[in-house]
Amino acid sequence: MPLEAVRLQLRTWPEVESYLERCKGVIVPLGSTEQHGPTGAIGTDALTAEAVALELGRRSGVLVTPAQSFGMAEHHLGFPGTVSLQPATLLAVLHDVVLSLARHGFERIYVVNGHGGNIATTRAAFAQAYGTAAARGLPVAGELRCRLANWFTAAPVMRLARELYGDREGHHATPSEIALTLHLEPSLVAAQRPLPEAAPAGPIHGPEDFRRRHPDGRMGSDPYLAQADHGARFLDVAAASLVEDLRDFLADSPAV
Repeated sequence: MPLEAVRLQLRTWPEVESYLERCKGVIVPLGSTEQHGPTGAIGTDALTAEAVALELGRRSGVLVTPAQSFGMAEHHLGFPGTVSLQPATLLAVLHDVVLSLARHGFERIYVVNGHGGNIATTRAAFAQAYGTAAARGLPVAGELRCRLANWFTAAPVMRLARELYGDREGHHATPSEIALTLHLEPSLVAAQRPLPEAAPAGPIHGPEDFRRRHPDGRMGSDPYLAQADHGARFLDVAAASLVEDLRDFLADSPAV
């Protein structure tokens, strides 16, 4: 299926209405706009989440919403270009996205996430959305289910990252995510260069502390190992892994 066919923003409302007669699922890409070291694109998490979501939609035929490109990235605000939502703001945005979709009859909301900092807030948003759907008496309230899929932690993706990069994968501005951006945006290849050893990963206590302990923004990673052809492999592996999870999710029926 061509990518254009699964992009919600390119469909008309009658087309979506017809789609809902055969499928109650939708994919929501969720990313972040934050620093990714001195050589990584600030939009890495949004670019990768959207790419994986669209490939997943292409393989499954499930509609994909526009990406939510701002996430919870408060700890990266010590670096210029980072744009963060506070946890309460992101929770409210995701809650309203889910409720909007549920109102129209979508019953399975599959969020493809590209940023670890979004995880806790997204799960809280799901819990709140279930309660609101029930309180508002939405017809789909009893059937509404949301699932969070972090493409970067899918087991096959992590295995490939270990195979290619070993311990130099690190925890932020990783070569795996940078590789995917190089595949998606060839212009980014020109920015890549060797970097000194990155500070190791550790606890996060806010933007000033993060900038002090990780002065160039990386956490134990060596993004110079990334290659565009690696990115094509990561996209394929991530989509292949998540498509089975998505199909199981769509087929799952709540117990009576």
